[in-house]
Amino acid sequence: MELISPFDFVKRSILAVQEYTYLSLRSLTNVFRTPFYMADTIQQADLIGVGSLPIVVLTGMFTGIVLALNTAKTLESFGSLSMTGRLVSFSMVRELGPVLTSLMVTGRNASGMASELGSMKVTEQIDAMRALGTDPYKKLVTPRVISTVFMMFFLTIISDLVGLIGGWIISFFMLGLDSTQYWNSAYQILHYSDVVTGLVKPVVFGFIIATIGCYFGMTTKGGTQGVGRSTTEAVVWSSVLILAVDAVLTQLLIVLS
Repeated sequence: MELISPFDFVKRSILAVQEYTYLSLRSLTNVFRTPFYMADTIQQADLIGVGSLPIVVLTGMFTGIVLALNTAKTLESFGSLSMTGRLVSFSMVRELGPVLTSLMVTGRNASGMASELGSMKVTEQIDAMRALGTDPYKKLVTPRVISTVFMMFFLTIISDLVGLIGGWIISFFMLGLDSTQYWNSAYQILHYSDVVTGLVKPVVFGFIIATIGCYFGMTTKGGTQGVGRSTTEAVVWSSVLILAVDAVLTQLLIVLS
């Protein structure tokens, strides 16, 4: 690892924040500028959304199962086993569904974006694109941002639903709870603010995943070694930012609700 002075470290950090902010703002403003590259957006939506569906379904299912198993033992000691559906529903919709889905999509897609764009960067394909008069931010970044934000919304809904089904499987077959009782309690615990919180978070997380992945891809240096480094950093920083922003969003939405 390269050793640098604290002053250079601060300068590099400030420059990185500046470049990331520029890329993020550019990706947003490009949404309203022509050309729109709809084919690229649809292709990215298929790769990000449909491609991530199996791992999102498995994550949601096992999260719901584990929630039901862990909460049932505690609730049984208080004679409140019938509240299993409430705990699974509230936890999945408000917190675990959006966060775990985002982390799974980060591992699969932020790394993919960073490696794909990084390879284009080190092989000078992005420079060639600029030479031909094509805006690489418009062509490469904006479709990925739009697709990730759009698909994260629906992937989180699917994850929440599958998690509730996983909790129902445990409640019905292992805990002996009535299906109607489980689903009624799961529905009644949710308020409008909980649903809004669970649907706002994945939109913000999707934007973080796409912009971080594209940023590290577009700033890759150092050949194939640099591509590997960018891929790793994209996953790490996306995950850290998702968890940090989740804490801020949770507090903010609690205050506003």
